[in-house]
Amino acid sequence: MVIATPIGNAGDITLRALDALRAADVVACEDTRVTGSLLKRHGVATPLTPYHEHNAARVRPLLIQRLQGGETVALVSDAGTPLVSDPGYKLVRGCIEAGIPVTHLPGASSVLTALVVSGLPSDRFLFCGFPPPRTKARREVLAEVAEVRATLVFLESPKRLAASLADMAEVLGDRPAAVTRELTKLFEEVRRGGLAALADEYARSGPPKGEVTLVVAPPAESQGGDASALDDELADALGRLSLRDAVAEVAQRLALPRKTVYDRALQLRSGG
Repeated sequence: MVIATPIGNAGDITLRALDALRAADVVACEDTRVTGSLLKRHGVATPLTPYHEHNAARVRPLLIQRLQGGETVALVSDAGTPLVSDPGYKLVRGCIEAGIPVTHLPGASSVLTALVVSGLPSDRFLFCGFPPPRTKARREVLAEVAEVRATLVFLESPKRLAASLADMAEVLGDRPAAVTRELTKLFEEVRRGGLAALADEYARSGPPKGEVTLVVAPPAESQGGDASALDDELADALGRLSLRDAVAEVAQRLALPRKTVYDRALQLRSGG
């Protein structure tokens, strides 16, 4: 049996999870130093073994062999719920294929916590994982989810945060968003605002420290088919501003991608 037990760096853990960790024969974890410190704090003496993206292919068969021999393996993560952007899901899949029962003991989750504290709609959301690190690929991925009528949740590297926010503002439109950092930990922080303003803020201040989860609002209602609202806004803006400034103003006002607004502005100017 694999017990996927989430443990945050701040020590968030349930009593049920502690009981499961004590009962396990071995605890598989990303970093034995991090998990060892937490288990020592709670008086858990179960042996540890490293299981992470660099050794997963070699260690996974060994863990499954131990499970087939009747042992209990507990899988934990350094940063909250396992299996999200880590190799834990492959271990679970291997156990299922081998007929080994799997259970999960819920705990800290940056994705759900960020969604809750963002203040954005939570009835429908899409977890998008990490965007690609390079601009072109990142914008292509963002374009794929631009029309999804749900709140979007991303994980991101602090050093790429400003660039990602800028690309999101360009491709998704200047939607409301929340940048959350170090959730459920000592230095938890949430910053809310439009994507463009947040991009500027982090471009000026530099990369934040810790783990970042981004939450982005769904597309504005007008994006789904109210073309007349876009045309009316563009007609007014083009009467006062240059094409570039008009597109920027309307894209921000309606939270639409600038390319969508620009293409329609060109059509209107040509009599389309």
